[in-house]
Amino acid sequence: MAQHAILRFEKRKAGPAGALEAHHERTKEQYASNPDIDTSRSRDNFHIIRPTQKYRREIDSRIKAAGCRTRKDSTMFVDTLITASPEFFTGRSRREMQAYFTEAAAFMERKVGRGNIFSAVVHMDEKTPHLHLCFTPITKDRRLSAKEILGNRAQLSKWQDEFHAHMSKAFPALQRGESALVTKRKHIPTWLFKQSIDLTRQQRAIEKAISEIGVLNAGKKRDEVLELVGPYFSRLEQHLGQMQKYQATIDYLTQENKGLHKQVNSEKSIQKQMEVLMLKKENEQLRRFVNSIPPEIRQALREQQRGQRHPKDYQR
Repeated sequence: MAQHAILRFEKRKAGPAGALEAHHERTKEQYASNPDIDTSRSRDNFHIIRPTQKYRREIDSRIKAAGCRTRKDSTMFVDTLITASPEFFTGRSRREMQAYFTEAAAFMERKVGRGNIFSAVVHMDEKTPHLHLCFTPITKDRRLSAKEILGNRAQLSKWQDEFHAHMSKAFPALQRGESALVTKRKHIPTWLFKQSIDLTRQQRAIEKAISEIGVLNAGKKRDEVLELVGPYFSRLEQHLGQMQKYQATIDYLTQENKGLHKQVNSEKSIQKQMEVLMLKKENEQLRRFVNSIPPEIRQALREQQRGQRHPKDYQR
């Protein structure tokens, strides 16, 4: 499975600061709205940067000290979510996870300035570890401007490029994520969902045909299977290749934590969440199916595909 570093920004006015503080800093004994939190493990959470006062005071004091002018609709702070594909954390020690989030915080310090960051806390008490880092978007010339710091779509893509470059030095297993993950999900085309459903339905018939290959009928049956599976296998490999373009988006949208799900509810409906989750499961199943095909059959299928290509396919 591909492993992606995930970086996302949420622009905030001052109003939600108290509610976010209660969640980020775990100031309540129970979280009925987020049963994913295991409070018995909250002692494992840790700060990279600990706030020195209430979030609202942290925000107000920084803006006042910089002499920033504000408007009613100004973005007063940015809530940054940093995590990775769930598979990335599997089998990693606490020290390795600490190193991952420390590197991520160092990247953010370089990008937005240490003085702007007022909290960076890692949650280890949910299914997928993640970092919440909050900062005031104050520019070097002492203006409050989230637009200038975060930028437009092209600049957000650059953010993702730089984040991946920074994190992959220490963690080479990480792959470059989709740039659209920084603020909004990249649209997953409808045809990809339909294509996945169609391939999954055909999979059962293909599996049955492959299972019927035995010692006594190996030669004849093998040729029949190759004829049957060939077109399907070609479509399947093409589909899985297309899926890679959207894998980082799917990883993000199917984060295991219910708390993280809530942060993307404004971007899509619950129904769409379920559709994306089903897409992920179907394609994990299809990948397992490809791996279950006997190596000699897989090799024969790929040779068959190469033999069917037109000579122009090889011209550059």
